[in-house]
Amino acid sequence: MLYWFLKWVALGPFLRLIFRPVIEGAEHVPAEGPAILASNHLSYADWLFMPLTLPRRVTFVAKAEYFTTPGLKGWFQRRFFSGTGQVPIDRAGASAAEGALSSARRILAEGELFGIYPEGTRSHDGRLYRGKTGVARLALETMVPVVPVAVVGTDVLAPPGKKFGSLTRPVVRFGAPLDFSRYEGMENDRYILRSITDEIMYEIMRLSGQEYVDMYSSQAKELAAKARTEARRAERQAAAEQKAAEQEQKKAS
Repeated sequence: MLYWFLKWVALGPFLRLIFRPVIEGAEHVPAEGPAILASNHLSYADWLFMPLTLPRRVTFVAKAEYFTTPGLKGWFQRRFFSGTGQVPIDRAGASAAEGALSSARRILAEGELFGIYPEGTRSHDGRLYRGKTGVARLALETMVPVVPVAVVGTDVLAPPGKKFGSLTRPVVRFGAPLDFSRYEGMENDRYILRSITDEIMYEIMRLSGQEYVDMYSSQAKELAAKARTEARRAERQAAAEQKAAEQEQKKAS
């Protein structure tokens, strides 16, 4: 109930009025029945604007900690995340990834739409990174269509690592559903899983116009962080050497 109140009364009308999101290809999303919506991930605002463009509920998984925080803050947190279409990861599995898939299977079994970000985390530089194969495994285990989605402009509205962005009209593009029934029963073949995942990412790239990088986003973030650390170290070293040279020059004079 809270989900629909936020979508149609409290939060949704405000977002539509202020940001006027552009919707393309919404007819590709099934009017009923389960489907996986596989999207790129540029900003935390993605999970607000993508579901906003559809009449159906879209459910994502979120960290279980968002639903288990005690006290008044925890109560508001639980209400907000559940109200915006998120469910906790099922921690009964051996890992967070297995828990997310378990929650996703349950949502799809109920005939709902499940939203997933195959990259696993937000892009730190606006490029599209290699997808993780969980989306492929989920598609084969449930035999539901995968709808590729591109959300464009949210990184301008809410840039990663910054408090404020610039006003723009976000665009949400839905591609034609992808059918992987030809691979039924092959969910344990890692080559098939990689092939399916790459096909999904290609469609997302085509819809979004992003540059594709054949590397996991988490790895790229680590490399970028190391590069920043090395740059700062080099700057400090250069400053120290310059200061030492200036002191030597003063002594010589």
